[in-house]
Amino acid sequence: VDADVFIGVSKAGVLSQAMIHTMKPDPIVFALANPTPEIMPDLAKEAGVAVIATGRSDFPNQLNNSLIFPGLFKGVLEKNIKQFEIGMFTEAALALAGHVKNPTRDEILPNMFDKELVDVIARTVTE
Repeated sequence: VDADVFIGVSKAGVLSQAMIHTMKPDPIVFALANPTPEIMPDLAKEAGVAVIATGRSDFPNQLNNSLIFPGLFKGVLEKNIKQFEIGMFTEAALALAGHVKNPTRDEILPNMFDKELVDVIARTVTE
C-alpha cells in the first residue's frame, strides 16, 4: 500500500492488479520470478504500472543475468583476473543502466541481443 516500487524475486502470481491499485500513481514493478512472474507484464500495465521489467524474454525490459554475465566473464578472462570483486558487479550494473541512451517506459534496459553490450560490460568491469 502506497508503494512507489515493487521488486519481486519470489514466485508466480503473488502480485495482483488489485494490489497495484493500492500503490502510488504510476508505480514501477520489477516482476522477476521466472518463468512465470509475480504478475504478467500485460496485466500490470492494465493495472496502471508505469514501468514494468520481467525476467521473460517475450516482453520488453527483460532483466536477466544474460545482460551482464557474458560481458563480465569476457572482461575477467581477457584481463586474466582471478578474483571477482563487488565493484565489478556495481560497474557492470552502471554500464548496463547507462547503455540505453534515451530510455522509455518500454526500454529501460538494452536487449540481450545488443551487439555492443558484451564489450561495454567487459570494458567497465576491468577498468
